[in-house]
Amino acid sequence: MKGNANVLTHLQKLLNSELAARDQYMAHSRMYKDWGLHELYERLNHEMEEETEHADALIERMLFLETQPDFSQQDAVKVGSNVKEMLQNDLDVEYSVGAALKEAIAVCEQEQDYDTREMLVRLLDDTEMDHAYWLEKQLRLIDMVGMQNYLQSQMGKGDPT
Repeated sequence: MKGNANVLTHLQKLLNSELAARDQYMAHSRMYKDWGLHELYERLNHEMEEETEHADALIERMLFLETQPDFSQQDAVKVGSNVKEMLQNDLDVEYSVGAALKEAIAVCEQEQDYDTREMLVRLLDDTEMDHAYWLEKQLRLIDMVGMQNYLQSQMGKGDPT
């Protein structure tokens, strides 16, 4: 089924964002693991897997709509140098993806591509209700209990390897 060019442009933009988010979460999760912050490692590794699932859903939809995804246009990855910066960078990515999803959903409605719209609404729910909300909560916890207490709480039970 040949897809609408406007919808496909937005799907490509979303794919570029999801791939960058995946790579950023991967980098951050591995840094947390190296630092002994096992709880953060586990959560960010999970987020990386979910971003991979989001990218996969976009790729499958693009292929269904008879277009070849372009993997060479991935958005920039912003790897932080400390926990607060890393969490903020990840939250910024989620806000950006959320805005792009809302824009794409509106385009799908305008172009009457309701199946793509439905898929994007599910991705938006995951982006806002899971990813962004959790990151906002972590930053709020840092402000409430201080960085040292927060870091101690993220050490977990031990080395996950």
